[in-house]
Amino acid sequence: MENRILAPNLAELYKRAANRYESLPAFATRRKELDWQPVSFRELYEKGLDLATGLIELGVEAREHVGLFGDNRFEWILADYGVQFCGAADVPRGGDVTDDEMIYIINHANVKVTFVETEQLQDKILRLRDQMPVLEEIILMDPDAETEKGVHKMQDIIDKGSDLRDQGDLRAENRMANIKPDDLFTLIYTSGTTGKPKGVMLTHANMTSQMKVIPIRLDCTDRVLSILPIWHIFERVFEMYTISCGVCTYYTTIRTLGDDLKNVEPTFMGSAPRLWENLHERILKRISQAHPMRRLLFKIAYFLGKQYSESMYHLRGNNLKLTPPSEMIRLLTLPLHLLRWLVVVPWYGFFNAAVLEPIRLSAGGSLKATISGGGALPVEIDKFFNYIGIPVLEGYGMTETSPVLAVRLPDQLVVGTVGPPVYNTEIKLVDLETRKELYPDPSDPENGRGKRGEIWVRGPQVMKGYYKEPEKTADTMEGGWLKTGDLGMITFNDCLKILGRSKATIVLSSGENLEPEPVEMRLNQSPYITNSMLVGQDKKHVGVLIELNPDEFARKGIKASSLAELSGNKEVNKIIRNEIKKMISAENGFKRFEQIQRFRILPESFEVGDELTNLYKLKRHVIRDKYADLIEEMYSPEPVTAGKV
Repeated sequence: MENRILAPNLAELYKRAANRYESLPAFATRRKELDWQPVSFRELYEKGLDLATGLIELGVEAREHVGLFGDNRFEWILADYGVQFCGAADVPRGGDVTDDEMIYIINHANVKVTFVETEQLQDKILRLRDQMPVLEEIILMDPDAETEKGVHKMQDIIDKGSDLRDQGDLRAENRMANIKPDDLFTLIYTSGTTGKPKGVMLTHANMTSQMKVIPIRLDCTDRVLSILPIWHIFERVFEMYTISCGVCTYYTTIRTLGDDLKNVEPTFMGSAPRLWENLHERILKRISQAHPMRRLLFKIAYFLGKQYSESMYHLRGNNLKLTPPSEMIRLLTLPLHLLRWLVVVPWYGFFNAAVLEPIRLSAGGSLKATISGGGALPVEIDKFFNYIGIPVLEGYGMTETSPVLAVRLPDQLVVGTVGPPVYNTEIKLVDLETRKELYPDPSDPENGRGKRGEIWVRGPQVMKGYYKEPEKTADTMEGGWLKTGDLGMITFNDCLKILGRSKATIVLSSGENLEPEPVEMRLNQSPYITNSMLVGQDKKHVGVLIELNPDEFARKGIKASSLAELSGNKEVNKIIRNEIKKMISAENGFKRFEQIQRFRILPESFEVGDELTNLYKLKRHVIRDKYADLIEEMYSPEPVTAGKV
């Protein structure tokens, strides 16, 4: 029988969890290694009601927007309980919020009451308060921090609410009873480097729909580590899911993650590509420093793990299928994969236990699975962890979709894809130029599988819209469909494969959002550069493709018969390197993650009709496809000097 609790809104979900799981631990805070302070479901619920009552007494109205600035800790989820219970919607952001972001979000969302986590955030918001005339009340979450004049301690609000409830105050319970599925539970502002951030309106119905579709079965014997930013929708959906399943969530940090993975031995966690990249680097570094015999044993174990996994993928039909599968080839190769599996299994069993098991222990050892999201997982790292027996289920979604749209299933683990669309979610692929629907396509014998197009989605998790932004909402949504801005295809396994971005926005593996146009416009001001295009989707840093202006180099006495010849000139490369460093710098107002680390000079120019539109705009997806090898070379792990800034 399915264990998870379903409910029409989050407040009711939290109430049902308290009634079902009572004294079981819901969340645990790390005091020191092996010492965790748990809070039960019942205690969390009652404190949440106390806080909600105190917030109502403070003047928070139903459907009002309440700020919530801070990072992963128990007091954050308690504040979320309080806001939901008084029928309001929270407006969350991390502790690294900039001055401009804080001012804009509070004013735009009309935040009258806000939580701040630390003394540093308290000082920031007090310093900026004159620029936020709508703000009336500030509540400090950290119980050990000192409050400034006019700032409330969160515990004082809880105590006030507790006293009122002891006197029979039922305002919070009444507010909960009046929450509608279409009411907002959160207003999340997406980060951006140009223009103003957009407020994504997510409803209770959006979020509760997600409780039905997460493919990992958990119960009260499981343990979950929380490492991703708690205000981000990806982490929030998992925290709410663990509440629905009666699971205890342990709050950890990057600094203590290694110890906590070994000590808590989580059975599930939400994760991001950067976490697995870092863990991959640590594992390989440790192996490279080991005794030569241990290095040899690892190579043998990894080889056997790869052979075993690849055989299982083929036997189960989970090998990546980008073209129509041939039944004849499948029948001919099936005995070979079965034979490989039979030969490998005895050896794999030994090396798996003796060599790979200690490596898995460094990642917790008990993981049933982890869902990686927030960016694409590099395929070589994806394969590495699945080959050594750590099941990484890559998911796909966005803030605007609450966020899960597709996720690999344990029994449909096709490496290189993000799995099939989740239950009750429709996906179609649309041609960027003609707007023709490519998938599904009933006129095509393959129904559009294998065709590339922009991903459009429709389902109960799709946002209500952008707050106070009807034009941007209309640009993003059409006939109930949300245009993701991502390019994808449906494989012949019926899984979604992400191919890149159709929109300009670049999302780095760190999660930073980068709008390339301002950087490109600055570069294009150089007399040596005719055109440029930034790349770096799901990479650690930004790179750029450069189209040279041969006339300017000719004026410097550097002549060549073609751009290809010019691109190989050492002096030309030196000039471009210096131009990039000079123009895209902190002194010129560019943020650290916007600064370019690598570049490549193109061997030919962009042409209208090919790489450029009739209005001379970049066809980014065309350029990425055409120069895929050059871009991949730019991010090669091999040490290079040419093209490095």
